[in-house]
Amino acid sequence: MKHNKHSLSRRTFVKGVVASGAMLYGINLNASTDTVKKRKKTEELSGTVFHLTIDKTLVNVTGEPSYATAVNAMLQGPTLKWREGDTVTLHVTNNLQESSSIHWHGIILPYQMDGVPGISYEGIAPGETFTYTFTVNQSGTFWYHSHSAFQEQTGVYGAIVIEPKEKDPYEYDRDYVVLLSDYSDEKPATIYRKLKLFPDYYNFNRRTVGDFFSEVKTKGFLEAFKARQMWNKMRMSDRDLSDVTAYTYTFLMNGQNPATRFRALFQNGDKVRLRFINAAAMTFFDVRIPGLKMKVVAADGNNIQPVDVDEFRIGVAETYDVIVEPEDDKAYAIFAQSIARKGYALGNLSTDADILAEVPQMDPPQALTMLDMGMRKDMAQMKSMDMSKGDSMSSLKKPIPLTKLPIRWGVGTTMRAMNPQYRLDDPGVGLRNNGRKVLTYADLRSLRSTKEDRYPDREIVLHLTGNMERYMWSINGIPYHEAAPLEFHYGERLRITYINDTMMNHPMHLHGLWSDLETGDENHLVRKHTIISQPGSKISFRVTVDAKGAWAYHCHLLYHMTDMFRKVVVA
Repeated sequence: MKHNKHSLSRRTFVKGVVASGAMLYGINLNASTDTVKKRKKTEELSGTVFHLTIDKTLVNVTGEPSYATAVNAMLQGPTLKWREGDTVTLHVTNNLQESSSIHWHGIILPYQMDGVPGISYEGIAPGETFTYTFTVNQSGTFWYHSHSAFQEQTGVYGAIVIEPKEKDPYEYDRDYVVLLSDYSDEKPATIYRKLKLFPDYYNFNRRTVGDFFSEVKTKGFLEAFKARQMWNKMRMSDRDLSDVTAYTYTFLMNGQNPATRFRALFQNGDKVRLRFINAAAMTFFDVRIPGLKMKVVAADGNNIQPVDVDEFRIGVAETYDVIVEPEDDKAYAIFAQSIARKGYALGNLSTDADILAEVPQMDPPQALTMLDMGMRKDMAQMKSMDMSKGDSMSSLKKPIPLTKLPIRWGVGTTMRAMNPQYRLDDPGVGLRNNGRKVLTYADLRSLRSTKEDRYPDREIVLHLTGNMERYMWSINGIPYHEAAPLEFHYGERLRITYINDTMMNHPMHLHGLWSDLETGDENHLVRKHTIISQPGSKISFRVTVDAKGAWAYHCHLLYHMTDMFRKVVVA
């Protein structure tokens, strides 16, 4: 098949062409000072001792040169290969003129090695080296990133692949990391300032007068007016799918833009393992490989009972491993469209690097519904969902004592989900009723048995809150800088329930402790490090509190993280 350049958006294609030319001819790729590095090709590093540097690095991924903050001058950083049971030592030197850090996302380790400034340690000062050392007690696909300022946006991230002690329970012939990210030539502080001044700055999918008149034709004037009145009362838009879009972002797959395209090769008859990692700052991706079923075999590094799907949504910070069986002499597009449907990351799977698959068309964006507002009466959206899985979560074997936490309703909480439901079977806005088999949380079942796991000792409820009009985010209506730490008791089994009182997906990450997600099968709770809380919904998981210390707990959307954040103290 030939590359169909006309199906690429003009902007993305132009950026890609210019970037390709720059790489071919070396234009603008000369670092101007000794403190600025030239971009290197991403490498794989293995062993037990690693030397990493964080450098200001000149890159060109959009057609214009810009400075990234990259690990070992690689965008993305080197892939680290560890072995379960080994003790690894990582010497990280900060060559930036500002403090930096590296957090090992999803890795279970002593809190002093977790890499969160202000909680785990003080960070790595300019010119200093910090040495992390810990024993690797898990296997699978994980990643690392900076936890300082907005450096994750500018390039401090990379993949971790941990080889298991015992062979994985599935076969494959080839193994590729597929790391997704979003890159902008704009400074992150500029993006954040624009969001604070005008939260819809990057949203070019806003409603128009024409949209209202279209609704009048289908619903009648009164119903259309009532719907608009309801959204306006909530100070929200049903078109607000992503705070930051392709207006500023170029979406990358393994550091390649859609024009330069990441390429994975296979030979006839191969089974190919693809380790998807969403290392983006703000972007959810919907991933499919047209013409191929994907067998999902791991979620957040942990093996699950295999599930065959056509498509899956990967939230920021999540990982999914899939196995595909491509047919002979065909080329396949690895297609990851953004949730806002304004851009995509693109890769290629073929027997020959010069054979490129046709680029799929992006799906049209779907608007949020009253279901996403936390109102159960949107039966049209619910008809394809098996809500009994949610109801079963409410039918616990016995009551769990609730520990009440401080909560504050006010200017920072303009919306409240009136009837939030468990929506494990809901693929989410943009993926509903699209004719494909889409992975949902209801499909996830751990390979290991959780039948004998302890029943929760107590429960806490966390409301994910915000004022989208003023771009304010918080937990229980209280921003991080005004919040007391959450207190977990060492040795307890805790149930945590999120109620999402906003119209955004929030990828919530609890450091240092596994989150056992309730998906409807008590015997196979799936173990994750990052849990997506859908708009207007609720979701529950269990935590065995088996690691003392201070841990971070937050939404992983970079521009929400400042205030939708908590320190957790385990004592």
